[in-house]
Amino acid sequence: MELKLRKIGNSVGLVLPKEALAHLQADEGDNLTLTKGADGRLLLSTEKAAVSEQMRVAQDIMQRYRNTLRELAK
Repeated sequence: MELKLRKIGNSVGLVLPKEALAHLQADEGDNLTLTKGADGRLLLSTEKAAVSEQMRVAQDIMQRYRNTLRELAK
């Protein structure tokens, strides 16, 4: 499926056709997440509440233990 970027005010937006929204089980106003896969591809998925909470907790832990994590990464 080929999509076109469009200027929307001072931003650039992506208009998703109905088929893509149906596949994502998304609708207007829903939050979507764009992630980078292990193979470098970009993946678009619907944002689930449980995943959002897990990401918030993970970011909090990484922030609190950033120095420890930095040392462990050496």
